[in-house]
Amino acid sequence: MSFYPSLGYLIFGTRLRRLSEYFLAEVNKVYEYEGIAFDASWFPVFYLMSQRPALTLQDIATELEVSHSAISQLIAGLKKKGLVKTEKCEEDGRRQRVAFTVKGKALLAKVQPIWKAIAVCMQAVSEADARSKQLLDGLAGLEASLDKQSLSDRIFKELEK
Repeated sequence: MSFYPSLGYLIFGTRLRRLSEYFLAEVNKVYEYEGIAFDASWFPVFYLMSQRPALTLQDIATELEVSHSAISQLIAGLKKKGLVKTEKCEEDGRRQRVAFTVKGKALLAKVQPIWKAIAVCMQAVSEADARSKQLLDGLAGLEASLDKQSLSDRIFKELEK
């Protein structure tokens, strides 16, 4: 038996990280081959902004469930590349609204066909094995369970026994 599967849940996070890094690297190969200067790690922000233009930094952080600091850093990098711009919100001058630049919109148009191809291919991959078909539902269930009670709280309670 392979090392990773033999450890079950003890190595669950590591396996998810390995799989995530694999997917990101594979998708980045496609962008590079197609001559598109896009990093797969930008996808959540680009997709969200394609659906809801001119969001605030806080809106993006909340929607993607990441820290405001992480989004600020990502947006700062995208600003340096000329892909997004920020401006103060009219309603609240402390908040910054983020929008695509012309260059960002052009890049979005180039990556959207790749996103469609990824969705088609991932659907086919998931249908290749009966267990894979259940993966997204299983992840959703796991996330919902952990939203109710964090893993660390569960571990602390187990240690108290």
